[in-house]
Amino acid sequence: MSLRHDIAADIVRRDRAFRAVVDLAGPVPARRVRPVAERFPTLIETITYQLLATQAAATIHARVVHACGGHVSVESVLNTGHDALRAAGLSRTKAAAMLDLAAHVADGRVRVERHGRMSDDDIIHQVTSVHGVGPWTTQMYLMHTLGRRDVWPVGDFGVRYGWSLVHGRDELVTEKELRTCGDLFTGVRSDVAWYCWRAVHFARSNG
Repeated sequence: MSLRHDIAADIVRRDRAFRAVVDLAGPVPARRVRPVAERFPTLIETITYQLLATQAAATIHARVVHACGGHVSVESVLNTGHDALRAAGLSRTKAAAMLDLAAHVADGRVRVERHGRMSDDDIIHQVTSVHGVGPWTTQMYLMHTLGRRDVWPVGDFGVRYGWSLVHGRDELVTEKELRTCGDLFTGVRSDVAWYCWRAVHFARSNG
């Protein structure tokens, strides 16, 4: 059995409430560390997605990429500037966050080339020093760009909603309670979050 199947089975052993969604979704996704060249662009994309529905965020991000000349880099973001980023559909705060992130990477305050060797906590501390970039953005970066398996995004609405669905709760689990619940899954919390998202997907697909 593969590692991905082993992790899925382990999650069910720790909490049998996950059996149904694991059976539907299958093994957890593969996780890999993405190349250094992709790290800044994925952070920019994640900033776009903050507090937006997926389809709207995808549309706006496509405009951001276009505004940056088809390629998102530190130089292209800085050259594009605040007004052009705003014209792509970004809020004032998000446009400022992208420019501040580019400045942090340009002058070495954020070292994306070292993130593969840094701890989660050190990366969170470094990236959230950027104005307008909070824990959620950094957690998504850790999970999806750096392939970290033990990230627990308790502030993510989808994770909270999915957890509540999996456990048959009528009320949405609070961030505080969810943080404590995550202790049971230390080591695989990114994968538990993924199953929570899948639970929401299946619930919506079934109407």
